Amino acid sequence: MKYLSEYRNYEATKSYIDLIHKHTTKPWNIMEICGGQTHSLVKNGLLDLLPESIRMIHGPGCPVCVTPLNLIDKAVELLRQGVIVCSFGDMIRVPGSKKSLLEAKAEGGDLRILYSPLEAVTIAKANPTKEVVFFAVGFETTAPANALSVLHAKKEGITNYSILVSHVLVPPAMEAILADEFCNIDAFLAAGHVCAIMGFKDYYPLAANYKIPIIITGFEPLDLVQGIYMAVKQLEGGNYIVQNQYSRVVKESGNLSAKQVINTVFAVGNREWRGIGEIPNSGYVIRDGYFDFDAERKFGIHHIKVQENKLCIAGDVLKGIKKPKECSQFGKQCMPSNPLGAPMVSSEGACAAYYHFSSF
Repeated sequence: MKYLSEYRNYEATKSYIDLIHKHTTKPWNIMEICGGQTHSLVKNGLLDLLPESIRMIHGPGCPVCVTPLNLIDKAVELLRQGVIVCSFGDMIRVPGSKKSLLEAKAEGGDLRILYSPLEAVTIAKANPTKEVVFFAVGFETTAPANALSVLHAKKEGITNYSILVSHVLVPPAMEAILADEFCNIDAFLAAGHVCAIMGFKDYYPLAANYKIPIIITGFEPLDLVQGIYMAVKQLEGGNYIVQNQYSRVVKESGNLSAKQVINTVFAVGNREWRGIGEIPNSGYVIRDGYFDFDAERKFGIHHIKVQENKLCIAGDVLKGIKKPKECSQFGKQCMPSNPLGAPMVSSEGACAAYYHFSSF
């Protein structure tokens, strides 16, 4: 299969591993932003093949993991009010302060698990006497489809549809990490799927201002080791630029049509990140002309605020300060069947990756 099997080729991957060993003379900390990249690194045993001086740090690029606790509670509250709540499957077991969406469904809530927000619009059209809310979670990657669902509902005159928005943006999160006094990141592997939508022009000032290599990288083993090699070459040579390893998918300007759809419905605003806190201008909020589709406004649930679980170190894991195994509850009180935080239950969470694919 073109662009898949060849990027899982053992010999090609091994050749880049050898190059990394050959060119690495100093210790370097490299953060992969995306949880999908983390899973690929752990699942394919790549971390064990890298030089000991290369430390991969797992970043905040799991949208489920960074969705704040109060958003889960808001979705649960909507179910309690009799609203039909629609969501992707990866959100349903993420714990809220008291219960998950799945537990709320077990208590009688009308929760629908969907593959597309456009399905939720169809459900709203078929149930005109019921309110329908789609839980719109994700980075820039999923924003076009969620924005399109709003445009479709408005065009069809469907007034019983709205979205509960938890969209966050990657570049502001990277800058927040770099600006942290405890930051020890030397290079980034940026998320290829995000850049496929947004392009990578926003990364140029980050690389220049913080003197840090940023490599746009895919998700297969060869993608990742190529990206690590490109980062090492820059670091060893004292260079700090943006490079595009994922050029078979990503273009500098991204997908112009997708960005136009996003900008029609959403504006950039402040967003809270689970375990990290509020980052200025780090997410999408619904524009003035589309407030009727803002579930938080429509149902008056802005006031719901809750504290994070004190036993969960998700914030430190998401910022790359600690590894999942450094959590005292990892594999004990916290496991996929009983998660204390989202990184243990999400399909892209670092804690879940370590639990399923590494020894502990």
